[in-house]
Formats: sequence, C-alpha cells, structure tokens
Amino acid sequence: MDKIKVATVALNQTPLDWEGNERRLIEALGKAVEQEIGIVCFPEMAVSGYGCEDVFLSDYLYDESLLVLKSIIPYTKDITAVIGIPLKVEGRRYSALALVVDAKLVGFYCKKHLANDGLHYEHRWFTPWQDGAVSEVDFYGGSVPAGDLVFEFSNQQRLGFEICEDAWVDSRLTGNQHVFKPTVICNPSASHFAFQKHHTRQKLVTDGASMVGGTYLYSNMSSNEAGRIIYDGSCIIADDGKIVSENKRFSFVEVQIDEAVVSVRKDESNKVGSGLIELVWHPKNTNELLSEESTQLERYSVEQEFLLAETLALFDYLRKSYSKGFILSLSGGVDSATCAALIYFMVQRAVNELGLEKFKERLSYFTQIQDAKSVEDVMPYMLSCVYQATANSGSVTENAAKSLAEEISSTYSFFDVESLVQGYKSIVSKAINREFTWEQDDLALQNIQARVRAPGVWFMTNLRGGLLVTTSNRSEAAVGYATMDGDTCGSICPLGGVDKTFLRNWLVKVEKEGLCGCTPIPSLKFVNEQEPTAELRPPGSEQKDEEDLMPYEVLDFIEKASIRDKKSPADIFSGLMDTFSPSKEKAYFWLEKFYALWSRNQWKRERYAPSFHMDDENLDPKTWCRFPIISGGYKREMNRLKSEVFK
Repeated sequence: MDKIKVATVALNQTPLDWEGNERRLIEALGKAVEQEIGIVCFPEMAVSGYGCEDVFLSDYLYDESLLVLKSIIPYTKDITAVIGIPLKVEGRRYSALALVVDAKLVGFYCKKHLANDGLHYEHRWFTPWQDGAVSEVDFYGGSVPAGDLVFEFSNQQRLGFEICEDAWVDSRLTGNQHVFKPTVICNPSASHFAFQKHHTRQKLVTDGASMVGGTYLYSNMSSNEAGRIIYDGSCIIADDGKIVSENKRFSFVEVQIDEAVVSVRKDESNKVGSGLIELVWHPKNTNELLSEESTQLERYSVEQEFLLAETLALFDYLRKSYSKGFILSLSGGVDSATCAALIYFMVQRAVNELGLEKFKERLSYFTQIQDAKSVEDVMPYMLSCVYQATANSGSVTENAAKSLAEEISSTYSFFDVESLVQGYKSIVSKAINREFTWEQDDLALQNIQARVRAPGVWFMTNLRGGLLVTTSNRSEAAVGYATMDGDTCGSICPLGGVDKTFLRNWLVKVEKEGLCGCTPIPSLKFVNEQEPTAELRPPGSEQKDEEDLMPYEVLDFIEKASIRDKKSPADIFSGLMDTFSPSKEKAYFWLEKFYALWSRNQWKRERYAPSFHMDDENLDPKTWCRFPIISGGYKREMNRLKSEVFK
C-alpha cells in the first residue's frame, strides 16, 4: 500500500460572491500545495455557494462558475483537487464536482440523489444523475467527461465520489462507483447544522470508509452562508472504518484545511469501461507516519452547540449584510437577555479565535470599532440595548435589563413610551367615541403598547446602519404569542428555532457556569429569578405568560407531538395524560387552546424575520414547516375527542 497525505477543506463561502469565493479557493489550494497534499476535497458548490436559490435556474450562473474554475486550475499544480460546482450537461442542471489533477481538469462527477425535504429544494433546480451514465462537457474548447465517473491513477489507486445526499440514502456507492471499486471516496457536502447531527455524519463517514476498505474524505461548508442555514464546518477523514482526523467545528476562520496521512491500497482487478477514466499521474507518496485513530472527537452538548452555532451565524449575518452592530429592545426577560448574551459571546469567540486585529479586519467596513483595544471597547458599538417603559412596566424588569446591558458593556438607553400609548388611545377613542376599558379592550390595549415600541428602535437601527433583533422564540411562534409590527419587528430572529423551555434552562447555565470558554454573566440572575411576563397589563394584575397560555413544557410537548411527529389530537391527549397527569378537563383545555392559536396564527409565522435553523422542529414556513394560512382549525378532530373523553 502507498502512503499519501489527504486533506479536507471547510470554507466560508457566500452565494454569488464570485471574487470572494475564488479568493478563498485559491487560498486553500495554496495551503494544500504548501503542505504537499495528495488529494484535497472541497465542499459542495464551493465555487458558487450552495444557497443561490432560484439563481440556479439562470444560465449565466453556470458560465460564471466555469470561469472561476478556469481561473483556479493553475493553482492545483502537483495536487488532486475535488471542487464542488454547479454544472450544465446537455441542457440539464446538476450539482457536480470538478476533478482537477496537476493543473488539468480531467472530469466532472454529478450528484445522483437530491435533497428535497425541509430546507432543501434541489429537485427544483437540478436533475439527479443516473447510475452508470457518462457524457461529455465542453470546457473552453476542449471535451471533458462528465457523469458517474471513477478515476484510476497511474499507480492503480482509484478515486470515487459521493456528493452530500448520496451518502444519506440507503443504497450507497451504486452504478460505476460499485463496478469499479474506488479505494478513496471524496464527499463534497453542504450539510446543514442541526442539534446532535454530527454523530450521524461520523457514522456515515466511517461506514463509507468500511464499504470501500479504504479512505473517505468528507468536507463541508462552515458559515451562515445565505441567511437561515448554518454550516458547522464538519470535516472528517476516515481510513479503513476509523476516523483519523476531524477539524474544528463552528470556526470563525474562513479557510480551514485539515490533513491526515493514510494508506491507500491499489486495485488490481483490471476492469475497464466507459465510467473509468485512467490518468497518467498519481499522488506522490509521503514518508510521514500514518495518522492513527482519533481519540479527540468533539462531543458538544446541545447547550454548547446552541451557543457555538448562534454566535457563528450572527457574526456571518452581520458582516455579510454589512451591518454595523445590533439593536435590541431589551425587556428584562429571557428572550431578549438570551439575544444580548449571544451577541456578547459572538464578540468574545471571534476575538479569541481570530485575534482582535483580524476581527476588526473582517469587519473593516464597521469604522466605529476600528480603534477598539478590547471586547469591552467593541461592545458599545456592537450592541445597543433599549428598555422601553410604559405605565405597566416595573422596576424589576428595568433593573434586569440595565444590569445586563452594563455587565456586557453594551450601550443602554431608556425610552419612556407611555405618552405614545396615550396618544394612540386618544386618537382612536375620539374616532369611535368611547373610552377604553381593560374588561372590554384587553387585547387591543396590550398590543398597542408593544407596537409603539417598534418605531423608536427602528429609528435607532436606521441611524446606526445596524440589524434590529427580533426576540421571539419557537414556542411563541407556535401560538402567535407576539404582536405583529411590535415585538416581531426586526431584521433577524435568532431564537425562532428554539423553544422557551430550552432557553430558560440555557440562560441559567450561562449565568452560573458560562459555556464554551465564554465567561459567565452573573447579572442574568435578575432575569432568571422572574417568571416570564409580557408586562402589558396594569400593575397588580400579576400577568404571567404561562397563565395567558399554558405551562411552556406543555406547550412545547404539544407542538413537538403535533407538528414534528404529526400525531392526532387524540394521541396527543393520551400523551398529555401520561406525561403531566392533569385532569381530563385541563388536558383538553390545553390541547384545544394550542390548536386554536396554532391555526389562526400561521399568517404571523409567514411574516417573522428570518430565523436560524437549529433542528428538525423548526416552524419557519419558508424552509421547513408549511401550514395553510386559512384552515379548518382542527375543529372536527377536537369535537370528536371531546365526545370521547367526556361521554
């Protein structure tokens, strides 16, 4: 067996950023050449970016991608590079990879299985390649093979492929990948982050290596590439069924190359066919020691993954939108406090990993922070917090908000918006010729307080050129417990994919322990000691979110069972009785309330600011959970359940 040095690359690309994407590809190729890599694997769509959406339907995108490929080929001298790229073959569009060997394009492999659920719409843009099919593509006057290809180097090592979803299906390595028995598999992926998904990836990679009895290279994007999807940069190298190398996940570094020395067997079957491309070149051997089975595999908890994924996503969303910091209406409650903590941790993590000067360089357009000497110097410009008081606001929430803002060195402002509330009440009261009462006008009186808070923070956002943060979480989105054009206003909704129960527990950990090397925030005790409240009714009413709705644990249970698991109301009722042991009346009340609120508030979910995808329970109708805006609202199902339960 020969020993060669192989590498994976995690890239932080941006859709349609041709110059930036090309620059990062060239940087990675330069590192691969310098490190004498034999085979280097890049992510899926490394040239164009994965999240180009319907621009994939445009012919020019494919021309531009080939132009970038042509420009970077000279940088592949003495190496074999596997580079994800969109490709047109005989008028059809494909997700493909280009194989470039020693500064020469030798062929394209096209993806066979397309991701078409939840976040992914690949069937909208691409065609799946058929097993065993081979074609030709014109590349600047020359003809290049494309399709289900395996490449044989001159020393009889064979290189085969899977592209992302190809590895997630039951039947792997089919067609020519099965016939010609590759000894090395490269998998360029754009595999989105979800809680604890990494363990599944590890198994897919080790299984792939075992299937070929050889080496498997898995590369992935590392970024918030296009707004909603987060890539954790998970890159894995396995040899003979064992993981020998993993890179650092959730890194702020734009180009991350990870290498290993592996033994590669030769194939002496002497099979020939149209899907096997013979090359007169092979990766050079190395004298370095073989990489041993890795014992340093990362094991992050869900709480740690939440912090790491959110902070990376916020940083990329900020810089890729050229925004100058965040504006946050800080209420003193769990959700806004979590957003503030995440932005603080974002700065901490980025400065710790990149160094302060590189951090400022990555945000070079953000002139206000360029003289900063520390995280504390950055924070007043990075985060502006506003506490907006009405007559119904209390000193407890104000103290919680102010204490947190001061501890994390953000800017803090106090807005008294009561006069705005009274102004609107006066205008409408005159129009309808009556005074308002809480008994008759409860909802309208609550909502106007939330709505008058929006213009002031939008004003500050415009003045600063920043991003207004929406603080709604998934539990609130499920039942519409938010005021449209009020607390739902914003440019980004970081918590839209996470439930309230999780956030409450996470914030306690952050207060007392800190996570992932980020410092604890003791002032969060003023937030954590409170029961969640909208604080929109008069003092003395003791308004509590869970009294307005139901216990958050119950809400989250129903939401998961109904929306994620697709269970019927009758099945969920049984689950409520088994899990929480309420009275039948209480369980029915909870379920009836959830379905009524869920069904009538789909229009709100359609209007939420973009949120990050964190797991397979996302309620974002644009990327994961589709539900009719107008529906029957489960009335028949609930009436049937009522007749059975209370007969």
